[in-house]
Amino acid sequence: MKILFIEWKSFGNEDIREAFTAEGHEVVCFPFADKNARRDEELARDLTAALHRDVPDIVFSFNYFPVISNVCRQEDVRYISWIYDSPYVLLYSYTVINPCNTIYIFDKELYLEFHNAGIETVHYLPMAANTGRLDRLTAPYASTASSGSGTAADGRASCLYDVSFVGSLYTEDHNFFDRMTDLSDYTKGYLDAIMTAQMKIQGYNFIEESLSPILEDLYRALPMDPNPDGVESKEYLYAQYVINRKITGLERADLIRAVSERFPFDLFTPNRNFALPNLTNHGTVDYYTQMPVVFRRSRINLNISLRSIKSGIPLRAFDIMGSGGFLLSNYQADFLDDFVPGEDFDYYESKEDLLNKIGYYLAHEDERAAIAANGRDKVAARHTFRHRVREMLS
Repeated sequence: MKILFIEWKSFGNEDIREAFTAEGHEVVCFPFADKNARRDEELARDLTAALHRDVPDIVFSFNYFPVISNVCRQEDVRYISWIYDSPYVLLYSYTVINPCNTIYIFDKELYLEFHNAGIETVHYLPMAANTGRLDRLTAPYASTASSGSGTAADGRASCLYDVSFVGSLYTEDHNFFDRMTDLSDYTKGYLDAIMTAQMKIQGYNFIEESLSPILEDLYRALPMDPNPDGVESKEYLYAQYVINRKITGLERADLIRAVSERFPFDLFTPNRNFALPNLTNHGTVDYYTQMPVVFRRSRINLNISLRSIKSGIPLRAFDIMGSGGFLLSNYQADFLDDFVPGEDFDYYESKEDLLNKIGYYLAHEDERAAIAANGRDKVAARHTFRHRVREMLS
């Protein structure tokens, strides 16, 4: 099968191309700047010309782009997209129902919303990891303990970090919440109340359904309008792009602070100004070459999911397990479909539970190493990019 691959600066490009090729498919790349994903006449002309020239069987992209869908509809070519971002407002474009589309999303609860609305072009597909690439990168740091057959001392020798987190603190670009400087006292108090309550609850997000009493004040302070070709609401925009990001930033900072007060903590984040007494801030790491090594050489890797992810397993979690790292995550319901807590990974239900489990796993090296090995083996057996390519193309 010939695949026209929409190539933009996204995670997973190398992994999915490798998987397509390994499965016997031909890949032709089409450079995409992602500047105007809804309507771009020049891009549409170039893509149409590429379809006529290369005659692919399908067009594939990470994330979904209406302009590509419209061209594929006109040219009667199947368009497969796999969304790994959350939130992703383009999913609410009218073009989603174009019959050429097969759109995969990694969040089952979000998928069910589309399914229950009768939209047949959206499907559920978890994320994946390229364990072959990850094994090659992490092989120098593998120990017999990490494969479940050695001593605890071997496992400790291969680790540099006790507890680590790789990710944004949402204090950098696109921090829209802090731009709302002209809110009424009532709205400020209302936001403080619902955000504080949401931070205490795992597995259910109620922010979007709680915003109607303050929506006008939010709009006055930070105007945000739905797109003309979309069905997203203002509540969706403020909840997912403003408030849930702020909650995630507050939650990550709070949990990192609490953990670092009791355990050495290594942070890998764009915000180099974040500092705490028992924390080492390493700055950013390269997704392909450095991040897997951090995961493998950390005794405990934290996943603190973005609050806009309803039930899905973030890509970070698959990368941690696929690298042979031990994963300790917040609760996400989709984990339980494919992984067993305490056997392949573990999750925490509160700040106190997080601290207790970190202490436990740091004190039980053999159990920690065995869980990390189980997680890696299960990802390799069922959740690689080659597995997902087979599912998508079937």
